[in-house]
Amino acid sequence: MFTIEAFLDALTLEPAGPDRYRATNLESAHHVVFGGQLLAQSVIAGLADQEGKTVKTIHTVFARGASPDEGLDITVDRMHSGRSVASSTVTISQGDRICTRSLVLLSADEPDVIRHADEPRTSSRPEDVADVIRGEGAWQIGIVGNVDISDPDLVGPPELDVWIRFDGAPDDPRIDQALVAYSTDGFLIGTAMRPHAGVGQAQAHVTLSTGVLSHTLTFHERCPAGAWHLLQQWSSYAGHGRSYGRGDIFREDGQLAASFVQDAMIRARRGGSGAL
Repeated sequence: MFTIEAFLDALTLEPAGPDRYRATNLESAHHVVFGGQLLAQSVIAGLADQEGKTVKTIHTVFARGASPDEGLDITVDRMHSGRSVASSTVTISQGDRICTRSLVLLSADEPDVIRHADEPRTSSRPEDVADVIRGEGAWQIGIVGNVDISDPDLVGPPELDVWIRFDGAPDDPRIDQALVAYSTDGFLIGTAMRPHAGVGQAQAHVTLSTGVLSHTLTFHERCPAGAWHLLQQWSSYAGHGRSYGRGDIFREDGQLAASFVQDAMIRARRGGSGAL
């Protein structure tokens, strides 16, 4: 159960030299750092010393798992920094092991020439999930329809709508982007499992080996992390031990705020009896 202070501590990068930082980890129940934490820290590192810009797109490859018992080394390689756009590579390591590498594109706001945005595919409000909110401490989660993606016997379409907020999150655009990124990592594997009887997230790290391989997140509008926002997610393909999913993030007012895609691994664990 994480307090907002614990999230903010993990997002506080300690300088360790030019464009080098050290960071700590949130606790983990699976003996591996949650990928959303690494995404969030990569967002903060990409934004370091880039005044007037926000993250437009971050593309992260998860090369190896990170141990929650060891600190993280973060290196930023600045490729370009202009008036309206900038780009960097952010690498997170533990010792000589590279865990993730991200390409981070930054952008400054400019006036509209044209404007349009998708609307939510289904009608839902935070009040609809008020009775089923579960909390990871400050990270509050309400799955529409009270779908249990951990239950291997529960079968449904490869779609999942989730209301999210980080209770007590500060009014800070950098923290907003980092915490929103944190949330996007957690549900698409379970979404891909939904149509398949006998397969659910309860089997992850037991009879199934699962993990995110790459994740791309693009921000469109500001999305305050402390306010309710809706993740509408669907998986359009699963096969060959992999899954692919997409998602859109809508603010409570219906504004499309961000979009993301994810490649993941879902395969039988060695020595296990996972059914695929």
